[in-house]
Amino acid sequence: MTPFREDTYPDWPNLAAMMFARAAQAPTRPMLRHHAGGAWHSTTWGSFARQAASLARHLRAQGVAAGDRVLIVAENRPEYPIAETALLAIRAVPVPAYTTYTVEDYAHVLRDCGARAAIVSTPDLASRVTAAYAASTHPQAVEPLALLVMMDFAAPGYSHPDTKTLAFVDLTADDLPPDDIAAEAALIPPDSLACLIYTSGTGGAPKGVMLPHRAILSNCRGAYKLIQMIGLQDDVYLSYLPLSHSYEHTAGQFFMLSLGAEVAYSRGVEHLAADFLAVRPTIITMVPRVLEVIRGRILQGVQRGPAWKQFLFNQAVTLGTRRLDGHRLPPHLALLDKLLDKLVRSKIADRFGGRVRVAISGGARLEPDVGKFYLALGLRLLQGYGQTEAGPVISANLPTAIRAETVGPPLEGVDLRIAEDGEILVRGDLVMAGYWGRPEETAAAIRDGWLHTGDIGVIDPDGYLRITDRKKDIIVLAGGDNISPARVEGMLVNQPAIAQAVVFGDGRATLSALIVPAEGYDPPAIAHAVDAVNKRLTTTERIRRHATVPPFTIDNGQLTATQKVKRHIVRQTHAATLEKLGA
Repeated sequence: MTPFREDTYPDWPNLAAMMFARAAQAPTRPMLRHHAGGAWHSTTWGSFARQAASLARHLRAQGVAAGDRVLIVAENRPEYPIAETALLAIRAVPVPAYTTYTVEDYAHVLRDCGARAAIVSTPDLASRVTAAYAASTHPQAVEPLALLVMMDFAAPGYSHPDTKTLAFVDLTADDLPPDDIAAEAALIPPDSLACLIYTSGTGGAPKGVMLPHRAILSNCRGAYKLIQMIGLQDDVYLSYLPLSHSYEHTAGQFFMLSLGAEVAYSRGVEHLAADFLAVRPTIITMVPRVLEVIRGRILQGVQRGPAWKQFLFNQAVTLGTRRLDGHRLPPHLALLDKLLDKLVRSKIADRFGGRVRVAISGGARLEPDVGKFYLALGLRLLQGYGQTEAGPVISANLPTAIRAETVGPPLEGVDLRIAEDGEILVRGDLVMAGYWGRPEETAAAIRDGWLHTGDIGVIDPDGYLRITDRKKDIIVLAGGDNISPARVEGMLVNQPAIAQAVVFGDGRATLSALIVPAEGYDPPAIAHAVDAVNKRLTTTERIRRHATVPPFTIDNGQLTATQKVKRHIVRQTHAATLEKLGA
């Protein structure tokens, strides 16, 4: 089916208007795909628009009004964009929340934003969300829910006489056309609040970021220019990162759907390899941790293979890297390189379904060597940069001119400059309206129209941005030396023996590291890997002491949902070990 083909990105006033406009253009076009009952099922744009309009009418009838905050807690599934579009259309404020939150996490968000309604997927999640009103240890009470809508309807484990519980399927059953709701949505101005997304909490309690429609549409408009460079096609996108995260929320949901791409929802990270093969996506977004894990598995597979396969693989990486570095291959090596496309690189492409045209890495820093590894093996991998407060996308590599050591130039419409202390400042429609209920923190973050990102970076002569560290994460040793933990940690996890690493040492004489070994590696192998990294570091950057610890995971609270380490939680969890290390 022919994709939407516009020379310029359409000038939609808001996200709901965009969704209904696309539905009106191609109501029979496949929009969403999900797996249930052992098979994949499709939702068309027309069905989506009808259900979203039906839900909007019913939510309003139940008392949900403009400005009301409504929690959404669900896995990636078709009901998610249906629910969010319905809320946007009646000017309510969606508040996406992670399915991995604890009861106390939900209590914090509900207390902070004052949500009185929630749309949840499963009975288990409903129990956790509703229990947040009864189990909070905070002295300030959380008001009970007025309305609970369940996608998989069942009686929740906790109920309250003031809470009305309804089935999602009943609220989306109207057969009326969506014209009335679509017409109403078209009147919403771009500066209106679209959603409230909470930060990941890597440095403390999550804050509610107020993103207006203009911020997300600015991201979409800038990203559209990048996709135009490789041409619009009848694309399929595999969505597996949580939609509650701003990266997937903007890039994987609204942007992809604005292109007319079909979005297929993965069954979960544990099924990701199988879903790549089943869906065969043409566009994917990745986070560095997932790329590192896949790279580790590829290398382990190669090491177990015969010597001739190892030789061919290493040649593919070596020759591909030489091309990336701008070296012209002599004729005999150029011929071998072409042959390696079929013998090696096609096999790597098959891991992702065999059709990926572009992969975008974001959410955290990608070690340049990891990026070059994939680029050398034929995956067009673009590293981008951003944060929730900026929609969240600020910059991205150009698909026709990738530089793995950078996060590319700013998107079109983004003003970016480097402050005197090296901090990256951003201005434009992408910037948030502020932090919910935190005027002082908003004033500190946005000064004279410039968002102070808290990241340190430099811009090269061609306008490409390179991130060097987080301003507040920089380690200052006792001798006054400033150390970038991200640089050291990136080099450590680039070692096959090391799965995860966190470096500490603020106020101390030297650096120490907590290390999670990769599967199958013993302490001597870890020590050897640390020594190998130390040889590439300056004297002050070297790891003097290290200890091995269990994996940092989402379940134990030491990782965010997008696999970023919560440094303060890791420090608290391993305080005794760090004390012994002198960190």
